[in-house]
Formats: sequence, structure tokens, C-alpha cells
Amino acid sequence: MTQTNNFDTMMPANPVPTVAPIKEVTDMTGATKQITALYCRLSQEDERSGESLSIENQKSILLQYARELHFTNPVFFVDDGYSGTNFDRPGFQQMLAEMEAGHVKVCITKDLSRLGRNSSLVGLYTSMTFPKYGVRYIAINDNFDSNDPNSINNDFAGIKNWFNEFYARDTSRKIRAVQKAKGEKGLPLTTNVPYGYAKDPDDPKHWVIDPEAAGVVKRIFDMCMEGRGPSQIARQLKEDKIFTPTAYHKRQGRNTPNAEPENPYGWCSSTVVGILERREYTGCVVNFKTYTNSIWDKKQRDNPVENQAIFPDSHERIIEDEVFEKVQQIRRQRHRKTKSGRSSMFSGLVYCSDCGEKLYYGATNNYRTEGAFFDCSLHWKHKDKCGTHYIREKVLQQLVLQHIQTVTGYIYSHEAHFRQVMEQQLHAESEKQIAANRKALERSEKRISELKRLFIKIYEDNASGKLSDERFDMMSQTYEAEQKELEGEVIRLQKEIEVQETQIQNIEKFIQKASQYVGIEELTPYVLHELVKAIYVDAPDKTSGKRRQHIHIQYDGLGFIPLNELLTNEKA
Repeated sequence: MTQTNNFDTMMPANPVPTVAPIKEVTDMTGATKQITALYCRLSQEDERSGESLSIENQKSILLQYARELHFTNPVFFVDDGYSGTNFDRPGFQQMLAEMEAGHVKVCITKDLSRLGRNSSLVGLYTSMTFPKYGVRYIAINDNFDSNDPNSINNDFAGIKNWFNEFYARDTSRKIRAVQKAKGEKGLPLTTNVPYGYAKDPDDPKHWVIDPEAAGVVKRIFDMCMEGRGPSQIARQLKEDKIFTPTAYHKRQGRNTPNAEPENPYGWCSSTVVGILERREYTGCVVNFKTYTNSIWDKKQRDNPVENQAIFPDSHERIIEDEVFEKVQQIRRQRHRKTKSGRSSMFSGLVYCSDCGEKLYYGATNNYRTEGAFFDCSLHWKHKDKCGTHYIREKVLQQLVLQHIQTVTGYIYSHEAHFRQVMEQQLHAESEKQIAANRKALERSEKRISELKRLFIKIYEDNASGKLSDERFDMMSQTYEAEQKELEGEVIRLQKEIEVQETQIQNIEKFIQKASQYVGIEELTPYVLHELVKAIYVDAPDKTSGKRRQHIHIQYDGLGFIPLNELLTNEKA
């Protein structure tokens, strides 16, 4: 590093830009090749404390101190917008790199808290790291100087660091409490409005649809419903020169957490996945999607859905609930590809009628589309446990199309009778299932109450000495694990009962969807995924001397439609 009498600012790419000080000549004697590191830090929480903690104020104090004590070659290292609990700061890390290179003689901060708010790590740096590289450390307001080890102020440094850490903990606790209160009220906690929405000019807490971006979001969901994967969708958007969300927001003059991409059309599969999995497009505000373990561990972890706070109808929806749930189902299904790299729109939907296992997708040796087929996965693995349920993809497509044509045609001609029959069927099935679930729910709730009484009993036995600590720990852990499992089961059963009680609504939804496809001549992936939940294939019937194949279709929201019964009644 070259000698200079001008001071500089070493600023890596900080998230909040700072104003570089004006170059000026300093009257400092004894100049060496080593620099005096003037470290400044300001977090968003510190900024709320007032002007006294501003970066400009810190720079002024540090430079004046360096001048008065004739410290040579002052260079600023700045971290603006970084918490003191996080030591992975670009400015701080650059300063450490300069120390390791032997370029730093002295390091000065306004006080110990500017270095950090973790008492253990601050102590490690001041007691071990800085001395290791021959760096003198000074905290001006705390009267700390590592060159004076006998100073009483140095002795109290550990206590001051502890108070700084306590302040960080207290601040974090208060911020979490505020965020929790806001999140539980249904106010969106994210500062970045999802792609497809914009902030309402009259109410920044409310989102309104951005027509251009919302159109792209709808297209992405449509392509997924058509059977395209995230990579295929990203490739298509790139070919069509559609701006990525970041590039689009930059051109709209909006702030984004990401830098301007080199290729404004460079869509990637992860971006597509993020859009497909974002429930906010159904009109919901979703809070507490992630969490951190502590103020020291800043890694964002996914929160289970049951721990999230979801507020429906908070803003106008872009995607309907049925489409969103269908897309999630499609993405959970594994599309098995053949050696030729092809996959089928039926992949993940076809099951064996006898054993219930999925049917694998395959092809003949010539890899021609005409030879593609499905066969029972259990039969492939253990031929003695299940017979072959081989069916060609072409035949399956014809059978499914015929079935859908018949169902939609019948609804068109006999809607009232179809509704009556399905209501009777669903009512009978729901009553039976609801009764079973209610009994299971009652058993689980009764057992949870028993466990609570057992907790009290073993606690009293442990307190009186009847039960050892080791035995108490073992039993309490067992009871706690069982209780947690039962509470999850209760939530699941309650949701199932709610769904079953509203199944009649599914008939109307299905009739509306099916009415769109009356007279359909081609089976597309979109139609298949919108109407069909699962397809069950029977073993081939050869009793007549000819190979006959039968399938059973479980329709989305309705289950199995008694088509033969309906057609028989129609003829009668």
C-alpha cells in the first residue's frame, strides 16, 4: 500500500451507499506505509437513535481524533446498514484482510459497539486477532486502548461488551414483537411487493394488480398446467424476450433487493419456481414464511405451513385457488422420463387398480412415440406380487378422452340429473367418512387430555421424590412426543372434516369446468390436469379372445363418476 497524506474511504459494496468525505491534506508526522483504519458502522436500528450515530458523524469524530493524536494514513472502512450481531460485513472483512496483509497499524472506532454487539466475538478480536497482527485498537468514547493493558477502562471492556450485546438482544426482541403484532393483523411483512403487484398509491400497505406483470404470472401458471417444467417455462420466456422480475421492476423505477441483471431476459428455473409456489397470487397475505434461530444466526429457514399466518382476500387475486392447488399437485408429481428424454402428460396420474402402485412410463427399443406405454411399478420389481397392467400411452389417451367426452356430454344434456346423482353419492360418502373422522378426532382429543393429566402426575411424583429425575425426563419426553403427534393429527382431521362438509360445492365447480370442454376433440395437458386427479388401470381382459382394457377416472373434487349407471338410466 502506497504512502499518502490524503485520507481515503475503503467501501466495499454496501447495501446503503455513504457519502465519501472530501479529500484533504493532513498535517501528520511520522508517516509510514501502514494505515490507520477508521471503522464506521451503522445499522438500521442504530439509525433510529438519531443523528449522533450517523456515518458522517462517526467519520468526523474518528478523523479529528486521528489528527489530534497524529495517526498516519487514515483510511475509512464503512458498513452502512449492517447489524452489530453480524460480523460478515464487507467493510469489516476488508479491514481484516488488510490487517492480515500487514497493512494496518492502528484501528479506531467511535466505541466498542461500532465494532460489534457480540461480547464473545468482540473480545476475541480485541484480545487475540488484533494483537496477533500487531494492530493497536482504540474505542474513543469507551476510553479503550489496547496499548494500555493496565487501564481500568480496559478491565471494564468486557462488561461494556456484555451491555452492548444485551442492547442488541433487547432491540431484536422489540423488533420481533412489533413484526409479530403487524403480521398477526394481516399486514404484509415483506417490503418487496411480489412480481405481478404494485403498491396502492393511496395505501402503500395494500397491493394492486400490475396488469403487464400479472399477465406473465398467469402465463407461467398456464404453461405449468400444460405440463411444462420450470426449465422449459424459463426457456420460453427467455425466447419471447420477457423481462425478468428484477429487470422489469428496475424499468418501472422500483427498488429491488437484487442488482440489475446483465441479461434482462435471463429467466432461470428458480425464479419460475418462486412464482409458482407463491400463495400471494391467490389474494392472500402470507406472513412468517421464514424464521431465524437467533440474532446470531441470520440464516432464513422455511417455516412449516401450519406456523404461517395466512389472510385470504387481502388483495385482488391473479390466480384462482383451484389452479394454484392443481399446480402444486403437478409439481409434487415426478415425471419419469424415458431414455429418449421424453415424458408423458399422464406421468404421476396413472395407478394400478389392483395394488394401487403407480404405473411407470416407458418406451420400446425404437423409442417411437407410438410404442410408449405404462406398466405397474410393483410388477416391474416383483412380478409375483402383481400382474401386468400394461397399457399403451396412445390407448390410454383415447380412453381418457372418450371418458371426458361422455361425462361432459352427459352434463350438457342432463345437468340436473347429474347433479342429483353426484349429490347423493357425495353425501353418502361424506357422511361415512365424516363419522369415522369424528370418532378418530374424539379419540385423539381424549388422549391429549389424558396426557395432560399424566404430565401433572409425573411432575408431582418427581417433586415428592417418588419418581427419579432420569425416569421423569424419559417419561415426559415420551408423553411430549405423543402429544405433539396427536395435536398434528387433530389439525389434519379437522381440515378433512371441513373439506368433506363442503364437498357439495365441488359439484358446482366441476360442472362449470366441465361445461367448457363439451365437444372436446383433443386431450391437452391443461384439460387433463384441470379435470382429472387420478387414473386407475385394470389388468387386460382377454376372456373374449380380444385384449380389452378398462380404466377408472377419479375426477378432481368429485371422485369416481358412476358413468355406467348414469348411461343406463338415460337409456331406460
